Amino acid sequence: MKTQLKKGTLDMCVLAILAGRDSYAYEIVAQLADGLDMSEGTIYPLMRRLQNEKWVSTYLVESESGPPRKYYKLEPSGRAQLAQMRRDWQTFANEVNKILGVAA
Repeated sequence: MKTQLKKGTLDMCVLAILAGRDSYAYEIVAQLADGLDMSEGTIYPLMRRLQNEKWVSTYLVESESGPPRKYYKLEPSGRAQLAQMRRDWQTFANEVNKILGVAA
């Protein structure tokens, strides 16, 4: 069950991280690794998909310790999508909590 929940919320979590500030893939993985048990192998296909959706864009930043890093930036369409995902998540969580008998 946790795997399916993770799949369903990963886009929203990544967009939420990028809403706070631009970031590179390894940094995003580090933020998600503990709670969602995410690995680097998962992030790159996800980031390509978010780019294809035009929710994020990229730019390169020189690194002091190696090649330039690709940073991801949340686009206005990504902010709108995140807002919709948050509304959908809250509605879904409220419905599940009702069924489970948990006060909202």
